[in-house]
Amino acid sequence: MADMKKTLELMTQTLVANGLTRVAVSLEDFEIEIEKNAPPVISSVNRIDETVAVPALVTPKKAVGNVVKAPIIGTYYESSAPGKPPFVKVGDRVKRDDVLFIIESMKLMNEVTSEFDGVIKEIFVKNADVLEFDQPVMVIE
Repeated sequence: MADMKKTLELMTQTLVANGLTRVAVSLEDFEIEIEKNAPPVISSVNRIDETVAVPALVTPKKAVGNVVKAPIIGTYYESSAPGKPPFVKVGDRVKRDDVLFIIESMKLMNEVTSEFDGVIKEIFVKNADVLEFDQPVMVIE
């Protein structure tokens, strides 16, 4: 079962990191299929009695205002280092070119800056979440 969980984790990471909507693997005695926004389906020649939950990607509700989207695929970081305060939080006033967050991609830390002046109204993601390209991250009004 540990091998299956590891396989599911790797498949989920592949799905998220590459912006895929479906990943399927067939091995000798079982098949695993993961589809974005669908429950996991596990079928087997030998009966599997345990179902493994796969984390779903959260799609934010319709955003109103200036939406800041992820310019690349990577991991979202709200601050410059663990234990440091976040660059911004809901209610903060920001100016054009202020750093909003960091996306780590391929071991590089990429600062994402504001294109707008305004107030942070909503943040859709949590620290260390994996972001897809063009995924809404926050709203500035």
